[in-house]
Amino acid sequence: MQQDQEKQEGNEQDNPALSRVIERNIRTIIQLRTKAAHERNLQSRIADTITSFSGHMIFGYVHILWFVIWILLNTGRFGVRVFDPFPYGLLTMVVSLEAIFLATFVLISQNRLGEETERRADLDLHIGLLTEHELTRVLQMLDAIQEKLGIVDHENGELADLEMETKPEDVLAEIHRLQAVELNKR
Repeated sequence: MQQDQEKQEGNEQDNPALSRVIERNIRTIIQLRTKAAHERNLQSRIADTITSFSGHMIFGYVHILWFVIWILLNTGRFGVRVFDPFPYGLLTMVVSLEAIFLATFVLISQNRLGEETERRADLDLHIGLLTEHELTRVLQMLDAIQEKLGIVDHENGELADLEMETKPEDVLAEIHRLQAVELNKR
């Protein structure tokens, strides 16, 4: 009961232009994303943090500053003994190692995001198939009601097609067939 009261208090500032269903769906999506973020393991969080930081301009600015300082220090003009003379082999090695690790962290983050995307696509497909089934059933029921009331609808010949159950494997087979036909035309 206390949770319901807290939910109502949190909903007081809801956008009146949106329906309660939309508000609920938005909250559900946010909760699912928050839950997924909390369920990430330490390695994933580290990889995501590094990937996030490297995807901002500050990362580029830090590198520019680092390279400029490195090069200036290795000119010998500032009283610092040259430790990496031109062509800066040590700098090249350090940057190469950084690139290897950065690419690894980016791939780890992309793999995790790919898995999340696949789960969402599965959910979308499931909901789409369920909706298709429900709508087919509703059309069949409406057709039965129309028939029982003696209403004749000659103008809409598509109704019979829409009342047929759609099988995803048939749709995929037709997509592949039509793509093959199109490729053979070229």
